[in-house]
Order: sequence, then C-alpha cells, then structure tokens
Amino acid sequence: MFSEREARREAKRYRRKGLDSTSRKIVELLKAQGVAGRTVLEVGGGVGAIQIELLKAGAARATSIELTPTYEDVAIELLREAGLEDRVERHVMDFADAAAAVTAADIVVLNRVICCYHDMPKLAGAAADHAREVLALSFPRESWFTQMGIAFMDLGLRIFRREFQVFYHPPKKILAKCEQHGLKTIANRPGLAWTVAAFRRAA
Repeated sequence: MFSEREARREAKRYRRKGLDSTSRKIVELLKAQGVAGRTVLEVGGGVGAIQIELLKAGAARATSIELTPTYEDVAIELLREAGLEDRVERHVMDFADAAAAVTAADIVVLNRVICCYHDMPKLAGAAADHAREVLALSFPRESWFTQMGIAFMDLGLRIFRREFQVFYHPPKKILAKCEQHGLKTIANRPGLAWTVAAFRRAA
C-alpha cells in the first residue's frame, strides 16, 4: 500500500497538479488561521506536499513523522527541488507510541491518517496535545456508503493477507477526543468522501 513506487506516483501527481482537493482544503484552512512564522508537525504526510505548501506560505519550519521509510527518498527529492530541505526534519516512527519524543508545534496536521490507525483515541489525543495553536485533520465522512466502502476495502486486504488495515472511526468521537485535550472545533466540513476539521487551542 505504501511502497516506494506509490510514493513516486504521488510525487509525480503533485508535481503536475499540485495538492489534491482534501489537502488543498487543509492548507486553505490553515492559511486562514495564519501560518507565517509558525512551526508545523505533520504525521503521516507521505511525500510532504502539505508541508511544502505551508512553508511556501510562510511557515518557519516543519517536522514530518512517518510510520514507513518508503516515502523518505522521494520526500527529500521534493524538498530539494523546492529549496526547502534545510527547513524540514523527518523521522520514521509510530507517533502515537513515541509522541513523548516529539516536540510540540504551532500547527499539527493529520491528513487521511486516523483511518489507518487502530487506536484513534491514542493517536488523536497525542496529536491534540502536540498542537500549541491549531490541529487540522481529515477522516472519512459519516455516511453509509463510506462505512460500506471501508468494510469492503478491509475485507479485500484481509483476503489478500495484507498487514495494512483500514478503520472507520465515528467522526463525533474524533471531534470529542480532540476537544477533551483542550481544543475547540473551528471547522467541520464534510466532503464527498472526506471530512476536513480544524481545532484551535482554547484560551
């Protein structure tokens, strides 16, 4: 699912077309909240396209946390092309398990990540705790066809004995978990397949 070949395909799409629609919504939301001079932490950012766009928009520095090393070479290539290699720190680890070793940031991003992780409360809670100002998330929208699609996808992965699994976590529980960690919901925008939500640290 997350091979070097897929990473190169993702980078090729980004070079040709820019951000996909869900990633674009996240970046637009964050720009509206203010990114100039801010630090960014992205968990599961793949080739790092969102980080690049936020740095171009004025963010100071970014940290990338990936669970698999297959994106690293391609992500570094994109950073070099953008002249941003010295402004991004990349790590390969399980963020939910190793969160204590990761420095908090002004902005935290989890784009299409929560549905790939079995323990939503642990991951969402760690992300919320690391957001000094804003947390932006995307996750499958609440609908019967989304839940059915995820169920069929997960069944196929099991049939072909893939280690990767897809999980449906109810959006209300995701929002509630983030708010339990001191954040206030400032955006909740369901799309056709993905919901984009943003939270700000409560005063």
